Amino acid sequence: MNAKPFLASVFSVLLTFWIASTVAAQGFAGLGTQADEGFAVPERGYVFDFPTDHGPHPDFRIEWWYLTANLKDANGTDYGLQWTLFRSALAPEEGAGWSAPQLWMGHAAVTTPERHFVTERLARGGIGQAGVTADPFSAWIDDWELTGDWADTLSMTASGPDFAYDMILKQTGPQIFHGDSGYSVKSAGGQASYYYSYPFLEVTGTLTLPTGDVPVTGQAWLDREWSSQPLSDDQTGWDWFSLSFDDGTKMMGFLLRQTDGNAYTSATWITPDGATIAYPDGAFQAEVLETSDVDGRTVPTRWQVTLADKNVDVTVTAINPDAWMATSVPYWEGPITIEGSHNGRGYLEMTGYE
Repeated sequence: MNAKPFLASVFSVLLTFWIASTVAAQGFAGLGTQADEGFAVPERGYVFDFPTDHGPHPDFRIEWWYLTANLKDANGTDYGLQWTLFRSALAPEEGAGWSAPQLWMGHAAVTTPERHFVTERLARGGIGQAGVTADPFSAWIDDWELTGDWADTLSMTASGPDFAYDMILKQTGPQIFHGDSGYSVKSAGGQASYYYSYPFLEVTGTLTLPTGDVPVTGQAWLDREWSSQPLSDDQTGWDWFSLSFDDGTKMMGFLLRQTDGNAYTSATWITPDGATIAYPDGAFQAEVLETSDVDGRTVPTRWQVTLADKNVDVTVTAINPDAWMATSVPYWEGPITIEGSHNGRGYLEMTGYE
């Protein structure tokens, strides 16, 4: 028996278990637990610095580069695509090699009306297996990559046991800042994150599925967010909506569920030319209309979403109710249809449905 492959395999399993256990113990990427002393916290009035802020912020505990896309093939079939890289820090410092306190978690998924394909990668920082550089921009974990020029064109690849994709993303609109110029409040207690997006991305590329290659086109939404404790200890999860309407307007809205049955909400209205209106707690409303049994959990898969100030009253429906992310920290993520006062497509993410 050759000991080296065996030991490498054992080491990989132990590393995966350790990272998964650590991240899971922090909640969903550490969002609901108290930030340890020494970690930075977001402050109102922060002046963003690009391209530096496209890169990592190791003095904050949690961070992500998060892309979702609504796609169609030549026959008009709907597909959803996700590429996400999470960074979670054990300590507010950089370090080098195996002493680096950064943990990395990558999620990739493709959703069809009938199937949901998902895979996960886990890595320890400091050894080159995963990371992000700001200029030139490159985010990677193993052989998955999101790289290019944020102001122009990005390329994106990922693969799993039964799927893969290779996409080109073209910017067709401006960068968007949520909340108060990128300072996004998440609770009545004042917890917050830094949050900006690129919601105007045109996508072309190829999905590789068990049935073969599928050329697709569509629209994508890229989120950047970082903090050290953006949720309060009485919040149990969130429901996040990115809605792209047929008339070119867009809306981001979320509700953060509380243990008392109430929710904290926020929204951003985005015009076709990129002008924004930020809405405080209570303006955005989302009511569950229908639930589904998903992987043994009761998960909302049809919602009534309203924003009275813009006369938005729509029904949001999952294209595939079974879009469960059976990853180290499980959640629901998938494409949606929008019908009512406005029509269109979008994406829905729901966490905390244990």
